[in-house]
Amino acid sequence: MRMATALSVAVLAAGGIGHAVVTGLDTGITRVDPFKDMKNRPQAGHGMNILVVGTDGRDRITPEEKAKYRLGGAPCHCTDTVMLVHISEDRERASVVSLPRDSYAEMPEHTDLTSGKKHQAHPVKLNAAYAEGGPGLTVRTVESMTGVKIDHYLEVDFTSFMRTVDAVGGVQICTTRPVKDAYTGLDLAAGTHELDGGQALQYVRSRHIDGAADIGRMQRQQRFLAALIDRTTSGGVLLNPVRFRQVATTMLGSVRADEDFGTDQLFALAKAMRGFTPASSEFVSVPVGDMSFPVKGIGSTVKWDASKAQKLFQALREDRPLTPAEPDSSASAEKTPKAVVVDVAPREVRVQVYNGTGTDGLGRKVDDALRGTGFDTTRTPMTAPGKDRARTVVEYDPRWDRSAKTLAAALPGAELKPVTGRGGTLRVTVGTDHRGVRAVAEEETGREGPFEAVTGDRVVCP
Repeated sequence: MRMATALSVAVLAAGGIGHAVVTGLDTGITRVDPFKDMKNRPQAGHGMNILVVGTDGRDRITPEEKAKYRLGGAPCHCTDTVMLVHISEDRERASVVSLPRDSYAEMPEHTDLTSGKKHQAHPVKLNAAYAEGGPGLTVRTVESMTGVKIDHYLEVDFTSFMRTVDAVGGVQICTTRPVKDAYTGLDLAAGTHELDGGQALQYVRSRHIDGAADIGRMQRQQRFLAALIDRTTSGGVLLNPVRFRQVATTMLGSVRADEDFGTDQLFALAKAMRGFTPASSEFVSVPVGDMSFPVKGIGSTVKWDASKAQKLFQALREDRPLTPAEPDSSASAEKTPKAVVVDVAPREVRVQVYNGTGTDGLGRKVDDALRGTGFDTTRTPMTAPGKDRARTVVEYDPRWDRSAKTLAAALPGAELKPVTGRGGTLRVTVGTDHRGVRAVAEEETGREGPFEAVTGDRVVCP
């Protein structure tokens, strides 16, 4: 009885000390009011929804850090990253939905905060909402696109990102192949790496590794978040009030948040998520219907798959998991031939088809077949000039060599031809040797279910 009483007192004391330790953390948060004068908002669902945006703010980064991590240049004052984080009502699951920054969006009617000029509703890329109307317009635009009511807003810039990673002791990232981006300076060999804040920023910003571009970058951001959750939960941050305060102080000292995101919310989340593990988190990118949807005056945008996206956000509103339940049996057999496994998902490979033969309609046939197996074709096949080509040729920029190999795998016998400056769109000229398109699929990533979601334990280092 004495032991039980002593244990109870210790638990209560620890709880009291924990709250005392975190009290006052919110005094260091820069406040914004993204919900001011908002009307006709979506109906609240179950759980908590936090809109997390990453901006390219770099005012507080030292000249040495700018040079080392290639953070020079003028910021665009727009959102570099947009994520919708859903915390389940029972606080046992976190669902993170990445929204492509170039998503086609309908900007609601608004007044420019700087000029005071009124703007009618008009199409834009999602990341432009912040530049035109700050946090408020960003929240309105996301709510309009998703039908999900945002409860809290959290804005992270380059400085807060780097300092937070350093405060938890860095993150561990595993790569199955070398990862290099000349723009950010990222250069990782295949294997396991401990990244500090600056290196982690390079990792999540890189988008010139291959043809995956923003889609690949969002997946790396998801892997990073899973690694951060792993380091935070396994490192005792949530169980140690003093350590929690150190990390939280570092993070909150350089972020912007809404008025109601403060000590009580932080403490409640920390207590509720003490049993959290990477398996408690799930990650998904909003389903995309067209990776290169042209819009006059804007350029190429990312068009969502309206039907799949609607189902995804309905699942969030209803507080349902996005990853499928474990199957009851493994006895089910595959009913379709297995596709050739490739390094880069075909949906991330942009292709322009040329008909290099005298066979009418062959270009359209190949374009349709490539799109059918998942490639992002232009849907406008063209006729190659000159004489008939005996060999099918894939021309590609050397920076997109992995994407070229994926395309060549779908066209048995195709010749690969590097062309410097070709850009992100691969060009395939169909020759008389063409014998059809073969199905290909990305290497196993653990992404399953209708939304291709993955739990954090499937993407962290083993």
